[in-house]
Amino acid sequence: MAERWHFILVLAAALGSGLVAGVFYAFSTFVMRALGRLAPAQGIAAMKSINVVVINPWFLGVFIGTAALSLAAVASAIYRWGTPGAAWLLAGGALYFAGSFVVTMRGNVPMNEALALVDAESAAGVE
Repeated sequence: MAERWHFILVLAAALGSGLVAGVFYAFSTFVMRALGRLAPAQGIAAMKSINVVVINPWFLGVFIGTAALSLAAVASAIYRWGTPGAAWLLAGGALYFAGSFVVTMRGNVPMNEALALVDAESAAGVE
């Protein structure tokens, strides 16, 4: 039974990672380019709208849920150390958590919060 739960954990973490990777890929390859083509005031307004809309149960459930699953995968890898794939599971869980969750919470969220305070029509908005 433990093997089945371990398989479900790894599968769910992998699927969540893939979904979040798709969001990040789309955002970096065409959303940011499209925002960059807009006039500064329009780009700021569009990004502010994105920052509001992204706070929804679907995205947050996958994003935060996958972070939690990644930590569970790290714990599972440590518990199962010495079994085939444990090191890869540890690396994958740690990389998702650090590279996606921590970077977003420590880097992107503060930038988005600062952007929320900017008046798009002001001199600061144009810079």
